[in-house]
Amino acid sequence: MSASSAFNDEKGGSSSVGEPEYGHDPASGGIFSSDYKRHDDLKEMLDSNKDSLKLEAMKRIVAMIARGKNASDLFPAVVKNVACKNIEVKKLVYVYLVRYAEEQQDLALLSISTFQRGLKDPNQLIRASALRVLSSIRVTIIVPIMMLAIKEAASDMSPYVRKTAAHAIPKLYSLDPEQKDQLIEVIEKLLADKTTLVAGSVVMAFEEVCPERIDLIHKNYRKLCNLLIDVEEWGQVVIINMLTRYARTQFLNPNINESLLEEGGSGDKAFYGSDGNDEDEEDKEKKAEAAALAKRKPYVMDPDHRLLLRNTKPLLQSRNAAVVMAVAQLYFHLAPKAEVGVIAKALVRLLRSHSEVQYVVLQNVATMTIKRRGMFEPYLKSFYIRSTDPTQIKILKLEVLTNLANETNISTILREFQTYIKSVDKDFVAATIQAIGRCATNIGEVRDTCLNGLVQLLSNRDELVVAESVVVIKKLLQMQPEKHSDIIKHMAKLTDNIQVPMARASILWLIGEYCEHVPKIAPDVLRKMAKSFTNEEDIVKLQILNLAAKLYLTNSKQTKLLTQYVLNLAKYDQNYDIRDRARFIRQLIVPTEKSAALSKYAKKLFLALKPAPVLESPFKDRDHFQLGSLSHLLNAKAGGYQELPDWPEAAPDPSVRNVEVKESSCQVFSLLERVTTLTSVPEWTKCSSREKRKEKKVEKPFYSDSEGESGPTESADSESYSSSGSDSASASAESGSGSQSEESEDASDSEDEEDKKKKKEFKKLAQGSESEQSSEGDERKRARKSKQQKSQSESETDEDEESDSENSQSESEDSESEVDVKNKKAVQSKAPSKPVIRETKKEKKEMSLLDLDDFEPAPSPQVTPVNSFLSSSLVTDLEGLSLSDSVLSPAAISPSGTQKCYELLHRISGEGLSVEYRFSRQPFGPDANMVAVQMHFANSAATDAKNLHMEDVKLQSGMRVMNFPEIELLPAGETTTAVMGIDFCDSTQAANFQLCTHSRKFFVSIQPPVGELMKPVFMTENEFKKEQGQLMGMNEITEKLTLDAKCRNEHAIVQRVSATANLSRVPCGSDKECRFAGRTVSGGSLVLVTVATEEDGSARLTLNCEKMVIGTMLVKDVLLALTQ
Repeated sequence: MSASSAFNDEKGGSSSVGEPEYGHDPASGGIFSSDYKRHDDLKEMLDSNKDSLKLEAMKRIVAMIARGKNASDLFPAVVKNVACKNIEVKKLVYVYLVRYAEEQQDLALLSISTFQRGLKDPNQLIRASALRVLSSIRVTIIVPIMMLAIKEAASDMSPYVRKTAAHAIPKLYSLDPEQKDQLIEVIEKLLADKTTLVAGSVVMAFEEVCPERIDLIHKNYRKLCNLLIDVEEWGQVVIINMLTRYARTQFLNPNINESLLEEGGSGDKAFYGSDGNDEDEEDKEKKAEAAALAKRKPYVMDPDHRLLLRNTKPLLQSRNAAVVMAVAQLYFHLAPKAEVGVIAKALVRLLRSHSEVQYVVLQNVATMTIKRRGMFEPYLKSFYIRSTDPTQIKILKLEVLTNLANETNISTILREFQTYIKSVDKDFVAATIQAIGRCATNIGEVRDTCLNGLVQLLSNRDELVVAESVVVIKKLLQMQPEKHSDIIKHMAKLTDNIQVPMARASILWLIGEYCEHVPKIAPDVLRKMAKSFTNEEDIVKLQILNLAAKLYLTNSKQTKLLTQYVLNLAKYDQNYDIRDRARFIRQLIVPTEKSAALSKYAKKLFLALKPAPVLESPFKDRDHFQLGSLSHLLNAKAGGYQELPDWPEAAPDPSVRNVEVKESSCQVFSLLERVTTLTSVPEWTKCSSREKRKEKKVEKPFYSDSEGESGPTESADSESYSSSGSDSASASAESGSGSQSEESEDASDSEDEEDKKKKKEFKKLAQGSESEQSSEGDERKRARKSKQQKSQSESETDEDEESDSENSQSESEDSESEVDVKNKKAVQSKAPSKPVIRETKKEKKEMSLLDLDDFEPAPSPQVTPVNSFLSSSLVTDLEGLSLSDSVLSPAAISPSGTQKCYELLHRISGEGLSVEYRFSRQPFGPDANMVAVQMHFANSAATDAKNLHMEDVKLQSGMRVMNFPEIELLPAGETTTAVMGIDFCDSTQAANFQLCTHSRKFFVSIQPPVGELMKPVFMTENEFKKEQGQLMGMNEITEKLTLDAKCRNEHAIVQRVSATANLSRVPCGSDKECRFAGRTVSGGSLVLVTVATEEDGSARLTLNCEKMVIGTMLVKDVLLALTQ
């Protein structure tokens, strides 16, 4: 037996076939070898004088350790080689010692002088390994030596050694906590390290040793945020979790205004609360206070808060699930409500991972869906349950689906639940029935449907399904018992068949509680129960006693003897709870001399009205634990868990994060300026106020690297937009105008003459906007001056990082529009560029007037393309002149944005044939569910184009296309138009097809902006309010914004919203509100938009739409239009 076990130990019986064996020599691993001779060959090799044999022996030993085998008996032989001069052997010896130094402390101490010599080794790997072994020897006597070694390693030239020093700090702290003060000094020194290798490790040491010392983080906060993207994955997790807690102590709650308003009265009333007048008055007072506070203190996000959110967002694409989860919890705990949605897609991606990862992610998603269910609604189908999912994953997905259920998707979810009930997994079926009950409780419209479905389940063959249904039905019936006496009767009949104690007890409780609804059946049920009383479970016996007591009080004639019989049986029951209950009930309901005073209250005690139970999610109160933590997973505080701090009432001083001297800026400064920065920061880099910081941000290069964040807490700054974009825009305008003039040389002279006439006609109009133009010119001059002053220091200082990301957003948007302009100029021979280019107003007028002939083959009085190419102020003037009183009529305004053209085929790739398309916003005659797309063909080739038609149309499911009529001939130099219809099926998916001529085929695609998927609807103010009232809750999206300086009047708002989406204006009694209405072209879903403005330029955008995806996309587009 011993021989065979030795053989198995040596040869590793569990190893797979063909796996190479390490650490075994034929001489040592045979059947006849005894234990005392194990590893003799390895010991001989380690004692050898040849480094090659030592190296081979060490490789085998390390391989044994890696496979989980015990190699501790080789410790004396290995430790002798710690002084070996061969670096490869030495590294492997240190690997071995790290593993066994704690077990063999006495032998390891003998070699401590060798480890100390290793700390001075020229090879960084040896120095790090020596420190690792030294910190693994858990003996108090060498604490001073370890402390000295850590301090030296913290100043090492190699970042790898410094990283190892950071790893050694928690080991020393756990060995001797009295060293905390000295270790904090080392941590402070390592926190200032600028290498990504050290950052994660030192933050881990900080978390273990002194997590309360947030003052150590202040100066390193911005550096950690900027290094985060390059730190290794596990370091990222540690840093993100630490910065989450740091941010909760240093920044204000970004959702403070929303939470105050919710607390002020929009929250649910307490279940047991009364509806008295006093409470109503209190609610009103709270509402008024919250509203006043929200107005008094508008929230402004700290730039450092924004820096953290901006730098963690790219990590949502990490391959490491822990990193994604860490960023998700950071956004959930720190981000403004409107920005949290970005984490949903990343978390749904993790659901395709292993079941262990899925379990953790779903636990966190279940918590998130209670407070922010809107962000997961678009991904509802990702939470549908697969038959291959483990039970715990199924139950968590059920939890998420139940949390996401609302009036719009409940029918889909209930259909899913119907299929789940047929599963063979009984625990899962029980959980599904409970989920149906919760849906019925939360959504009153489907309560009867769910109840009927559950009653049908009572005839199921499976006893567990019936039992669970009974328990859930009992809870639902408590809400409206008088309506459902038939169901109570039906359940009373089940007492003969159902044997599950909980279900029997539930039925008996229901019959007793509502015995007045079933006066004939209740006594008979008690009679049957009295027969089987002695064989019932304790929980059922207690309910039989309750039933007897209630029937005695309501129908004593029929049940008096039965009740006495049951009480006598219970009096001698083995369970003392039942005996006590029987004595209590007897004294209460059967009056005697002693209990006469009490028995008159018996009815009040037994037959009191009981509130219906509230079926709540088990994840309801878990969000007080930090998401992603073990404590959250267990729903109990785990050892070492640090509480998530509450938001501060007032913002702490942000200047604590300012670093006095910044080396990166010093390198750019001249020698004289470098000397002055050593003593103090130059005056011109200091920002005394938020406005000055914004002006300072203007001087950054146009193509900014920073990523803009859009959200309700920030708004695009119109001043920075005009000043930062002006110089580079004018430069591109000069370069673009050259190419444009070359392309348009073949334009006829008659057109030039027309231009001159039209220029004169519009001269008067131009004078009205010249004052605005001159002010823009002044801004550009100021921007240039400040740019010249600061040309020497282009690099970003800390204060640049501090300035609001609103400016970076406007810059990035500027750069995008600039690229669009360049592309457009290269394409269009006759069409002018977008209005981003800041040329003089007169030139814009010429171009737009030329285009009236080019782009409008069949002009109609409705479609006025001026605002596609003119500035908003000039359009206002023009419409004021031409439309007079009809400015606000929907017919005049709704098509104002229709002239935006999109390139379908470039003339170079089309070999002379160029095609552009636009959405005409006119009804498409052949099919009202299609969007009309007007196509403009121009043949600039030397030869004629023949047989222009469409082929090979590739569409997403549900989409349809009606081709334009074939164009038989398009002569050289000529243009023509055609109209086609596309049913986009209320999505922004592209329609792909081939555009064919007689000789060539070109692959093209048409993708609609979400605003073009709508058609205007005319309705009165009352109709609008009525429809809006039916589209509340999850069908409503509300965003706060700050209007652009040029968009503060009603006319400008109407114009910009109408340009973004094909909606009609709804008349409104208030001049502070603009309302718009439309329906989606394909599905006919109603889309209602309300823009309510305030005196200070802030506004509230509300969108109501059945289709949440379309609503979300349209809100983004309208926000962009109103804030730019």
